[in-house]
Amino acid sequence: MLNIVLHEPEIPFNTGAIGRTCVAAGVRLHLIEPFGFILSDRYIKRAGMDYWDRLDLTKYVDYEAFLEAHPDLTPGGSGDGPHLWFATTKAPQTYADVRFGPDDFIMFGKESAGIPEEILAPYPDACIRIPMFEDTRSLNLSNSAAIILYEALRQNDFASLEKTGQLHRLSWNRQ
Repeated sequence: MLNIVLHEPEIPFNTGAIGRTCVAAGVRLHLIEPFGFILSDRYIKRAGMDYWDRLDLTKYVDYEAFLEAHPDLTPGGSGDGPHLWFATTKAPQTYADVRFGPDDFIMFGKESAGIPEEILAPYPDACIRIPMFEDTRSLNLSNSAAIILYEALRQNDFASLEKTGQLHRLSWNRQ
């Protein structure tokens, strides 16, 4: 199962929307404290809609606790086992340049500052970015998570996700 990690998220709407995306995609969400809100915040519930109760959620008191809970993680695409990818606007490569495994973790930083450079600097090959115009600082966090997550799912043939869509009232007219 793929994993989304939010390092010190600040905006409840984004965390709620990412939680909803995780439920829809069958992905686990990991939240690293401190948060800029409380998890019972009504804005999280509103953005996550009625999906929030179905979310596979794990919380950690800090980044070190996250690493201790996942000692088999390898930053970037080298080594066996699940990999840890860091989504950052500072990365030398794009998310399309890497191969995501079915159990990988994709970390996103807080909205105001991203992932701390102390975490990023030792692992340039584990850092990925979404291409955008130079004078744009960043995309919205929930949009960024969805873009990269669905590329990871695509690379893994959308494993265990519904492969066909259905109309609500009518049926597809195939000729």
